[in-house]
Amino acid sequence: MPNHTSSTDARAPIAIVTGGSRGIGRNTVLSLARRGVDSIFTYHANRAEAAQVSAAAEAMGRRAVALQLDAGDSASFDRFVQAVRQALAGLGATRFDYLVNNAGTSLHNAFAQTTEDEVDSIYRIHFKGVFFLTQKLLPLIDDGGRIVNISSGLTRVALPGVAAYAAMKGAVEVLTRCMAKELGPRGIAVNTVAPGAIATDFSGGIVRDNPEMNKRVADMTALGRVGEPDDVGPMIAALLSGDNRWVNAQRIEVSGGMAI
Repeated sequence: MPNHTSSTDARAPIAIVTGGSRGIGRNTVLSLARRGVDSIFTYHANRAEAAQVSAAAEAMGRRAVALQLDAGDSASFDRFVQAVRQALAGLGATRFDYLVNNAGTSLHNAFAQTTEDEVDSIYRIHFKGVFFLTQKLLPLIDDGGRIVNISSGLTRVALPGVAAYAAMKGAVEVLTRCMAKELGPRGIAVNTVAPGAIATDFSGGIVRDNPEMNKRVADMTALGRVGEPDDVGPMIAALLSGDNRWVNAQRIEVSGGMAI
């Protein structure tokens, strides 16, 4: 799967996936495992969920190491990087190959009612966290590696109540292109994946558990249903593969043709 020669001999490729214990992140870790990739993934609070992901990867013959991380707490990133170094050593490596910036929370509030604290929280998790965690990890990612930043279909389709969230994801899309330009000399490709509405527990499970919302999304989607994590995780894994080595600085929407 790697699109480059690793600096570490005779090891499987290694991915770091933030927010890897649930939803799209979990599916990404397991989709990578099916392709022979080991992972270091983060969880916020639910250690039991994270352990289930590790066990599922191990059942496929791969390793997935769970590390706790608050993606909105940039002051903790130096400690996290040290934990990554230790995890890499346990995997027989000193560097990793792929980074998927997936961790995030939702915010639904009308523009006129959105508070400064809400905007600050979304900013810390969805933009500042992505910016500085990637920066901190740059010394550990192999030249020729790949980075995927997760955005949202909401950067293209404007809906009420998502102004702060969508704006931060829009910022991530601009950041992706800038990162691709600056990291190009190291052979590192950087892309954005923008999922549409996916049936997970994100946003309190509104797409998965609310029949009215589920139907509304299905009706506005060309393929006639809401998305599932298994529609997105394998795509991310494929994008990280050498088959897509010449895809760079792109926003790729994975939405089944939502609102076209």
